[in-house]
Amino acid sequence: MEKEVKRIIRRVFQDMERLGHVDLEASEMAIRASSHQMGGSLLEKLLNADGGGYRGARTQCGKGHRAEFIEYRNKQLLTALSPVKVKRAYHHCEQCQEGVIPKDHNLDIVNTSFSPGVRRMMGQVGGKEPFEEGRRDLENLAGVWVKTKAVERVSQTIGKQIETVFQAERELALSGKVVPLKAVPKLYIAIDGTGVPMVARETEGRKGKDETGKAKTREAKLGCVFTQTELDDHQRPVRDEHSTTYVGAIETAEAFGTRIYAEAIRRGVSRAAQVVVLGDGARWIWGIAEEHFYGAIQIVDLYHAREHLALMAKLVYGASAIKSKAWLEARREQLDAADVEAVIASLRRLRPSHTKVQEAVRTAADYFHTNAERMRYADFRKQGLFVGSGVVEAGCKTICGQRLKQSGMHWTVRGANAIIALRCCQLSARWEEFWEARALG
Repeated sequence: MEKEVKRIIRRVFQDMERLGHVDLEASEMAIRASSHQMGGSLLEKLLNADGGGYRGARTQCGKGHRAEFIEYRNKQLLTALSPVKVKRAYHHCEQCQEGVIPKDHNLDIVNTSFSPGVRRMMGQVGGKEPFEEGRRDLENLAGVWVKTKAVERVSQTIGKQIETVFQAERELALSGKVVPLKAVPKLYIAIDGTGVPMVARETEGRKGKDETGKAKTREAKLGCVFTQTELDDHQRPVRDEHSTTYVGAIETAEAFGTRIYAEAIRRGVSRAAQVVVLGDGARWIWGIAEEHFYGAIQIVDLYHAREHLALMAKLVYGASAIKSKAWLEARREQLDAADVEAVIASLRRLRPSHTKVQEAVRTAADYFHTNAERMRYADFRKQGLFVGSGVVEAGCKTICGQRLKQSGMHWTVRGANAIIALRCCQLSARWEEFWEARALG
């Protein structure tokens, strides 16, 4: 270590003589790299201070058998400091025909050449950005050199581990063994869905909406739970800070219903004074609301409803026509006033000449009729409730749009679900909680 320090100092002075001043950036990066090397050397000594972790001639294999000691084997391990060599006692189980290395279990390096610290960093970047960009960030910001494929594999492995941990948590919640710590004034469940681009085999036999008729995406279902305690000075609802948690997956509505219900239980739905379900007009969302949140206030996102009206005005009158703007403004006023019946009547009075437009108008009228009680926006506002599902829509963009739907991306269901689990964990501020639970487990 002393030689390394002297070498760094010598290099700094050489730069000073050459430039006439300290090259700060070059000096700090050189010192960081050397510090990592020195730290790695110290870590290697620490890891091997046990002489390889020898536990005697025989040890348990983990499946009820005894494994015989064979020899010591070294593993090259990449750590957050530098590569190190770890000496481990290797045993072999005759019955299982498998090797047993207790030290690997203790250090959490079974079947991997990356330390837990490096894997954590890989998962951190892999959940936020494309794997290649994550690899570059690890190199530039942490001085950790790995391959892009390694970032992908480790990130997806961590995502699967998160799903396993939280699946156990969901089962515990559904068993009734989770008791909320405090009562919740208003608890919201917001649900949405978004398409994720898939590899061809994942959409085989599925119908799509483009001219080919073949699906290219699978729907990822996303839900968030948040609470509200206060109103602002204008009597508008304020979402409680740091109260939003997310769950999501590419799965059936039935499976997702159980997923979001378990999260709501964990968040205190049983002790909430008011429960509100927010969503667009998708039938599967309201099916979940009826099955798992019976009696909750159901609200169709106001902005989705307005988009339906804007589309009808454009189709019937044209986008820039004065009559189009006047018609739309009048319908929006009726909608805001909770007079959904007037909106429906206005739609049914429209007489477009084109057959496809006629069908679109009928569909829109049916949409408002079906969701009429979910569109009493004036009444909801009087109760100080949110009438928009912007929180979950933003989640769809952040979790799926920014991470899974960039140009050229195509996923398997398994790979996408792993990243969705990883991203939901991060955005729910449960990353530290997961690593603690993982360490204890």
